[in-house]
Amino acid sequence: MDLMELFLISLGAAVVVYYGVKLLLFTRMLFPNLWFPLSKTFFTSMGEWAVVTGASEGIGRSYAFALAEQGMSVVIMSRTKATLDQVAKEIGDKTGQRVKVMVTDFTQENVFSEIEGQLKDLNIGILVNNVGMLPSFIPSKFLDFAELDQTITKVINCNVKTMAKMCKIILPGMENRGKGVILNISSGVAFIPFPMYTLYAASKVFVERFSQGLQAEYKDKEIIIQAVSPFGVSTRMAAYQKSNLVTLSPEDFVKSSLQYIRAGDKTPGSIYHIVLGWLLQTIPLKVLHAESMQHGLKDYVKRRAAERL
Repeated sequence: MDLMELFLISLGAAVVVYYGVKLLLFTRMLFPNLWFPLSKTFFTSMGEWAVVTGASEGIGRSYAFALAEQGMSVVIMSRTKATLDQVAKEIGDKTGQRVKVMVTDFTQENVFSEIEGQLKDLNIGILVNNVGMLPSFIPSKFLDFAELDQTITKVINCNVKTMAKMCKIILPGMENRGKGVILNISSGVAFIPFPMYTLYAASKVFVERFSQGLQAEYKDKEIIIQAVSPFGVSTRMAAYQKSNLVTLSPEDFVKSSLQYIRAGDKTPGSIYHIVLGWLLQTIPLKVLHAESMQHGLKDYVKRRAAERL
């Protein structure tokens, strides 16, 4: 056997092993309860309280309900007091858990001193950084947004600054206790450069990289920090599209995503979204970034929005 033949055989074996390992890792995602089991007391063992931002509706509301159902008291945060009060009543009536309401507009400056003061005496075991905003529901090119300067500030404040600041407030307590969970909600649009949602997608890339770096820094402290990157979830941000295998209801998505808490520093939170992310990354960017695709996306979203009116 000559050297070239040996090299080719070794290369082929390495490729087979590489893809075999990838396939094994993928099959683990099919059975999260088997591969990433959580004890019945996992959530309450992290601490007494869970904090959820953007909790008045959609994914945030569902996380608040799910964590209360696991026996945790919850702090729910958003900018609409009437809605938060209603959610708090529903959680309390259904689960019997304590609910603390904090009214905060995360698009504004200088809101975190008050938040820190209200949270400082709580034993917080879980933080869900869910709050986020789209610059516009209708996809648009960056320069086409009205009041672009204000839009940039609000998106960065809400999607980027809030997550970092909430971690700054809550992470020290978790480090001192040697336990805790932080779930930072990103988006499937962060999987690739995503034109027409450029500002929003870039803010969600920050969420992912920040979460992954933070997990590497604090993993030895027994703290779980994870970016959760869903694709379609039937929320106001997605014009309440009808639920199906790809577009999950908030309740189904949260139930699924909580099964993947131990699955690594990033997860789409659902096997259907895991497959969708893989498929999206197999499409050449030249195709996805074509001008015709951008126009088609905008027309599609406009049409779906009109159907929901």
